[in-house]
Parts: sequence; C-alpha cells; structure tokens
Amino acid sequence: MAHASSFLDNVYNTDGGESMRRYYNDWADSYDTDLRENDYRTPGRCADALARHLDDKNAPILDFACGTGISGVALKESGFTTIDGTDIAEGMLEKARAKGAYRDLFRAEPDGGLDTGGRQYTAIVAVGAIGAGAAPVGYLDEALAHLEPGGIFVVSLNDHTLEDPQFEARLTQAVSDGRAEKIMAQDGPHLPAIGLGARVWVLRRL
Repeated sequence: MAHASSFLDNVYNTDGGESMRRYYNDWADSYDTDLRENDYRTPGRCADALARHLDDKNAPILDFACGTGISGVALKESGFTTIDGTDIAEGMLEKARAKGAYRDLFRAEPDGGLDTGGRQYTAIVAVGAIGAGAAPVGYLDEALAHLEPGGIFVVSLNDHTLEDPQFEARLTQAVSDGRAEKIMAQDGPHLPAIGLGARVWVLRRL
C-alpha cells in the first residue's frame, strides 16, 4: 500500500521563500521515490497534452519549477528536444542534471518572479509547480507573459490547489482579457495511490 511520505504530507504547509527552498533541498534525495511509490501521473499527462498541441518537437520549452527532472524526462519521452528547466532548489537541480533531459538548467530566486534569462519560449510547462505548497498564483500570469505569441502554456492544478478558487480564476481572467485562448482543462489522476487528482489546463498565448 503506497503512502504519503512526511515530505508529501507537509508540503502544503510550507511558507514561501527561503523556507520553501530549504524544504525542497531536503526532499531532493527521496523525492523521486516518494512520487514513484504514489504513481505520479501528472508529468506524463502534461507532456501528452503539450504533444497534442505543439507539433514542433524542436521548439524551446521551459519546465518551470522542474524539481528533480521527472517532468523533463516525460517531455523528452514525448519527443521534445530543447528543454530548459528552472527551480529554486539546487538539490533538485542536481538530480535533474543527472537525468540528461535538459539543454540548460538554472536556479531561480524564490520570490524573484519568473526569470527566463531573457529567453522567450514556445511552451512553458508547470507540472505541480504552481499552487498549494508551490509557486504563488502570480506565476500564472508571468508564465503567459514569457511565452512567444501563439505559445502554449500547460499547467496542472492538483485537488488541494483547486480548493482555492484564485488559481483557476486567474487563468479564466487571462482568457477573458484576451491574453490567452483556453484549449482544454481536463481532470485526471495526479497521485492515484493517495487518491489525489489534478486538472491539466492548456492555454495558447494570443
């Protein structure tokens, strides 16, 4: 029987900033095992969603808050070749580097906004990266702003995050403002071993 580790249980209680960076650094060694034990489906779901809506497999993609690189591997397995990753935790980035899925990896500041080093991306993927226990709601707008026009934003919002209406409201607002077109919002498994689901949104920047 799979179970939530104490890291998985407590992540939704972390405060932002440096305490979150420390939390994810401490979790880096057991992160992949914890998620694998709980049948982590969201990286594959997000990579599949992007592959359905982005034909150019060489287009530059940013894996936002990439963690240990599970999502980068899923993107690579979906045929994408030019993947950059960013994360606040150096411990996570070390694990991601070892997976060999990325062109470039860079550390972000916890409260510094979305810094892409001046690059614009054809797609930005945020797998379990924005929401409860992760990056705050403003990163939804920042991700859209860093996409080239016509670019694709894929973001998963897990059940904990969906309990807070501001996250989906921010996506809906971008659509009603004419900044983005909603392509899909699909419910499915996130960590099925502990009964957690996630909604995968796909937006196209206008």
